[in-house]
Amino acid sequence: MNKKKLVVIGGGAAGFFCAINAAAFNPDLEISIIEKTTKLLSKVKVSGGGRCNVTHACFSIAQMIKNYPRGENFLKKAFHQFFTTDTIKWFKKRGVELKTEADGRMFPVTNSSQTIIDCLMKEVNKCGIQILMNKEVKKLSMVNACLPDRQGEWSITFANAENIKADFICVASGGFAKSIQFNWLKDLGHSIEEPVPSLFTFNIPNNLIKDLMGIAVETIVKIVGTKFSQQGPLLITHWGFSGPAVLKLSAFAAIELHKANYDFTIAVNWLPAYNEQTLKDKFLQSRNNLAPQKIVNRNPFFLPQRLWDYFLQQAAINENIRWADLPAKQQNILIKILCMQQFAVKGKTTFKEEFVTSGGIKLNEIDANTMQSKIVPNLFFAGEVMDVDGITGGFNFQHAWTSGWIAGKAIGEKSNENFEA
Repeated sequence: MNKKKLVVIGGGAAGFFCAINAAAFNPDLEISIIEKTTKLLSKVKVSGGGRCNVTHACFSIAQMIKNYPRGENFLKKAFHQFFTTDTIKWFKKRGVELKTEADGRMFPVTNSSQTIIDCLMKEVNKCGIQILMNKEVKKLSMVNACLPDRQGEWSITFANAENIKADFICVASGGFAKSIQFNWLKDLGHSIEEPVPSLFTFNIPNNLIKDLMGIAVETIVKIVGTKFSQQGPLLITHWGFSGPAVLKLSAFAAIELHKANYDFTIAVNWLPAYNEQTLKDKFLQSRNNLAPQKIVNRNPFFLPQRLWDYFLQQAAINENIRWADLPAKQQNILIKILCMQQFAVKGKTTFKEEFVTSGGIKLNEIDANTMQSKIVPNLFFAGEVMDVDGITGGFNFQHAWTSGWIAGKAIGEKSNENFEA
């Protein structure tokens, strides 16, 4: 009997993990990875500034799923099969130790994404998995489905009209920016959530705060008129705001901000430990304790000096004035700026290399226990092609490892059953 064939569409983290683990569960499978570009594992290479943020040191599924704006219920089931602890063990077993940084992100101890790439490539070579580059899939179709002894065979047609056959397909092609790019999957009967950008920074034109680029502080950032709010470090850039607080906010509000054409207003609380009332009390205390000192020289909140100078300027406070002489009107303006300074956002900037989309194949059409399509047999999905996306910090990679492993296991076991039958 001929060997069963698996074709994995997509040479990224999820695709590699599916192929490698399918081979582990059925060494007799003939496996090919198909990549439409000339680059393999490109997101792995650039992730974390070239260090590869492999996963996040979160060991509670209930806590972990809170980091996914879309897909948390689906992942709740999937993580019971393969979780962060399993990712750490999988790489450790293959000689790759991971380390945890203060913010919970996990990287290889080598601080190089090449370590992860080398590990995955070594496994692919060891399993005899074939890699085909520059192969863009245009159509998937089922042939021989009417034969009594089989469910059918896949035919995969490429852009150059060439085609190959497979018994199983795993689509791990990553997210697409436009819905038209999903047409080859829609043709199979699948439906999609419209893709929109997630994880982007806020452009704030014509505002003096951009002169303070490079400053990062802990904040609460809220989108005015909505429920969306995030606390975390905010980074001032030459085009506006970035940093974890902004990126998280962009992910959770991705669909709404897309509808608003990225024209909206945010309010920043530069002192998350305070609200307007408690800050008034702090100012009263400071006026007493710091009475003879110039306000410019003594900021009781330990904010970066350039940022403090900016706030005083925005409140029209003379930098030579003493704390004791601060006029009530200027004090109230400064308090409002520190607690709820508003900025008009006009547009976004995305990370081209680490581009993440919300949207993709609807999750109610996929079995979370196997990653198999509920619509078409022997069609599986892994990674961002599904309507799952996480915030920054290793969460999107953990979804790639989890879905890739589950799909690989399911294909390996199913192909064994078919083979024995």
